[in-house]
Amino acid sequence: MKVLVIGGGQLAWDLMQTAPSTVHAEMVLREALDITAPDACERVIQDRQADVIINAAAYTAVDKAENEREAAFAVNEQGVANLAAACTAAGARLFHVSTDFVFDGEANRPYLPDDSPNPQSVYGASKLAGEAVLRHRMPEAVIVRTGWLYSSNGGNFVKTMLRLMAEKPELGVIVDQVGTPTWARGLAQLLWAGVTHSVPGGLYHWSDAGVASWYDFAVAIQDLGLELGLLEQAIPVRAIPASEFPTPAKRPAYSVLDKRSTEAAFGMETIHWRRQLKSMLEMLP
Repeated sequence: MKVLVIGGGQLAWDLMQTAPSTVHAEMVLREALDITAPDACERVIQDRQADVIINAAAYTAVDKAENEREAAFAVNEQGVANLAAACTAAGARLFHVSTDFVFDGEANRPYLPDDSPNPQSVYGASKLAGEAVLRHRMPEAVIVRTGWLYSSNGGNFVKTMLRLMAEKPELGVIVDQVGTPTWARGLAQLLWAGVTHSVPGGLYHWSDAGVASWYDFAVAIQDLGLELGLLEQAIPVRAIPASEFPTPAKRPAYSVLDKRSTEAAFGMETIHWRRQLKSMLEMLP
């Protein structure tokens, strides 16, 4: 089975690191494929004779998207439409990664895949538009929503916290935005399970198990960083409200995802986010 991994970010990297021996995986970077160009999508997928496409490419600059709406929709909506058309023409399956930002954060329980979306940001709206295009044009595609993604490769919250904790005398971290951290390697393993077991098309949710605020996440990063020798000393970490750290894009206050249907369909169980965080930190030099 030949699988093209579209994108060069942290998820794409972890997908390549965890590719099963039964597939031939190839990463396709933006330099080789601009998904906003329909002809390029068709040419690359046809030329590489791919059986499966995993789309890990996206416009993810959440705050910049507020002023770059056209650029965000070009990648997150039109780019997905182009991939869907190319996959349909080539007879290839498509796996696509979406986001918890499609929800407004007003829920008081974990979001189910069929809960009504209501994005509060341009980024969230552009990702929802990509989902809608895909569900209409290619209902057999697999869409996996996730959130709070981090990896040992690339830039992310975990590595930023480690750096700041080594540089600053103290930190303030938001306490009133709640979700679930997700190790990109765990998401990659889920996607490979979907590829190799031919899960049905549809909408799925995946993150690690448990719940955390950004403050809880930061405290765990410091605790484990000290335990593993990645940090030399503890600093005070203060819990602050989001109102003290305003951003151009509105973020959901609550974006915990219900993964039960995904666990059943993919034959995988979630692992608690703190255990996954420790596994990732143990990989750092």
